[in-house]
Amino acid sequence: MDQEIFQSLTYGELTLKQIIFKIRDFLEEAPEYEYSLVIGTDSHEKNTVLKSKNGTKEINLVTAILIHRKGFGGRYFWRRQEKKNIHSLREKIYAETMTSLAFASIFVPLFREHLNGKALNYNLEIHVDVGEHGATREMIKEVVGMVTGNGFVAKTKPEAYAASYVADRHT
Repeated sequence: MDQEIFQSLTYGELTLKQIIFKIRDFLEEAPEYEYSLVIGTDSHEKNTVLKSKNGTKEINLVTAILIHRKGFGGRYFWRRQEKKNIHSLREKIYAETMTSLAFASIFVPLFREHLNGKALNYNLEIHVDVGEHGATREMIKEVVGMVTGNGFVAKTKPEAYAASYVADRHT
């Protein structure tokens, strides 16, 4: 994953290590502030949808990682992946959540390793694209349980801006 390319409106194409350094530098610029480090994934059916007789779809998954200096803006980075064999909304939401968790399981240890022992002030969150309104309301407990069961703080709509707004911009 380290050589996988991510995108940034500010910096262009970056590797995961380069993102880690950019986030660390952003935190170190003003260590007295509070930060949110957020991971979220959204998906959208591809324009060239592959539909078989059983309703299988292909989706674009966009994972975003954000560093937000509360009250003073932030930076974000994203990558796009494809996933096949999605049959239902539940599978789509699971794919989004599992993609965020898989990314976090690689990113978080690498990020902590590159902090050089510094205890910078940030809250880590995983944003899932489910909410109290709409078809995903029945899945809230399941996906929040998946995230918290993996040791992360979960946020849902309307607080899940990394998935619902940022990643969604690039699907």
